[in-house]
Amino acid sequence: MQIWVGLGNPGPSYALHRHNVGFMAVDAIAEVHGFPSPKRSFQGWAQEGQMGGQRILLLKPATYMNDSGRSVGEAARFFKVPVEDVTLFHDELDLAPFKVKVKRGGGTAGHNGLRSTEAHLGNPFRRVRLGIGHPGHKERVNGHVLGNFAKIELEPLTDMLGAVAAAADWLAKGDDARFMSDVALRMQG
Repeated sequence: MQIWVGLGNPGPSYALHRHNVGFMAVDAIAEVHGFPSPKRSFQGWAQEGQMGGQRILLLKPATYMNDSGRSVGEAARFFKVPVEDVTLFHDELDLAPFKVKVKRGGGTAGHNGLRSTEAHLGNPFRRVRLGIGHPGHKERVNGHVLGNFAKIELEPLTDMLGAVAAAADWLAKGDDARFMSDVALRMQG
């Protein structure tokens, strides 16, 4: 069993925020791979399915970004999943918009969802970093992160989410490099 977590904030007012791109990625994966409808559990919404020969639990915490780790920790303890088998999909300021990178462990770069998860699980979880770009000035970060994607960004956003979902089997199999190259190739088309 692997646990894949989309980070975001619950509720319609947050739906198109850049900070919610993790929720969007998990929704796209669920749709493309035929996961059942989400059910309320682990202080969030959970869907269990199969990909790449692996059992995957998709989880969207309903605890708000700053307390995501409570939901993730509860699911990991319930399924006795080690931290290495937990993957977080999250927005990344330090990547160009719609670039996708995967890494294990590392710092939290001020991201409260990562910080909360690290506090509840430890550090070496896998991160699928979904680029949202940096607004240029530190004082504009909150407005950027908590702002909606612009209309002009919706097509590349949809392309990125589709590429992530289509290549997700590679993540399930643990081939992060192949996942990243597959996403990059799909984004070129």
